[in-house]
Amino acid sequence: MQITSRKQFLKGAGGAALGLLAGAEALTLTSCAPAQAVANQATAAATATPVPPTATPQPTQAVAKPVQVATLPWPYQKLDPVAAAERAYKAYYDGGCMFGAFEGVLGELRDKIGAPYDSFPVAMTKYGSAGVSGWGTLCGTLNGIAAVIYLLYDAKVANPIINEIFAWYGTEALPNYKPKAPKIAEIPTSVANSQLCHQSVAIWATKSGFKIDSPERADRCAWLTASVVQYGVQLLNDQAAGSFQATHAIPDEVKTCLSCHGKGGMVGNVHTSNMTSCTTCHTDLGPQHPATK
Repeated sequence: MQITSRKQFLKGAGGAALGLLAGAEALTLTSCAPAQAVANQATAAATATPVPPTATPQPTQAVAKPVQVATLPWPYQKLDPVAAAERAYKAYYDGGCMFGAFEGVLGELRDKIGAPYDSFPVAMTKYGSAGVSGWGTLCGTLNGIAAVIYLLYDAKVANPIINEIFAWYGTEALPNYKPKAPKIAEIPTSVANSQLCHQSVAIWATKSGFKIDSPERADRCAWLTASVVQYGVQLLNDQAAGSFQATHAIPDEVKTCLSCHGKGGMVGNVHTSNMTSCTTCHTDLGPQHPATK
C-alpha cells in the first residue's frame, strides 16, 4: 500500500482543480455563458447533425427589356396651319429656326396624336440654328420642315413636297406670315434666290437696312420660321387629302444653266440644284461664259 503524504495529496488535488477550472474557463470565455449552459452546449454540439455550408448568393442578373421602336412612317392628321405657324414663331425664341420649324409641326402632332410624337427629343434639332451651329449653310427652317416630312413619308412622297417648299422659299417674298403678337410690328420682305442661311439673311439685311445682329433681323427669322411652317402644313394637309400639287416650276434661268451644267451637258460635272438661281452665287462668270438671262 502506497502512503501519500499530506503535501503530495494537496499538490495533486490542487492540480486537478486547476485543470478543471482551466477547462471551465476556456468554455466560459468561448461562450460567455454559465458553466451548466456551457456543458449543455457542448453536449448539443457533439450530438447535432452537421449543417452543410450555405451557398454564396450570386448577383441578380438584370433582364433586358425589349426596346419599343416606332417604325416609320409616323401617322399624320390634318393640322391648322395658323396654329402651327404661331407655335413655330414662339419656338424660334426657345431654340432657333430649325427647332422652331420642327416643333411647330411636331408639337401640334404631339398634342393631337400623342405617341410616338410625345417621345421624340425635339431639343436635338437646335443644332440647325443659323445654318447648322451658326455655319450659315442650309436655312434651319428648311432643315426642320424637311426632317418632319421624312417622319411622315418615304422618299417617293416626301421629296416632291420638300422640293416644292425649297423652290417656294427661293422665289417667294418672305416672310409672308405675320404672327399675332410679334416682337417687331413690321418686317420687310425679300426674295432670297437661295436656300442658304447666309445668302437669305444677307439679301434681307441689304434690302431692309437692318444689321445682322439687330432685333429686327432676329424677328425676321422668327417670322420666316412661321411662314415656312404655315406653307409646309398646307402642303402636308394637301398630301393627306390626296390633292398635293407642286406649283413652282424650274425657272427659265436655271433651265438655261442646266442645258450645259446638267446631266448630259457639256460641263455636266457640276452638282447643281434644279430649282435655285445659279447667278445668285456665281456673279463673276468670266467673258468666255455665255450670257445668262
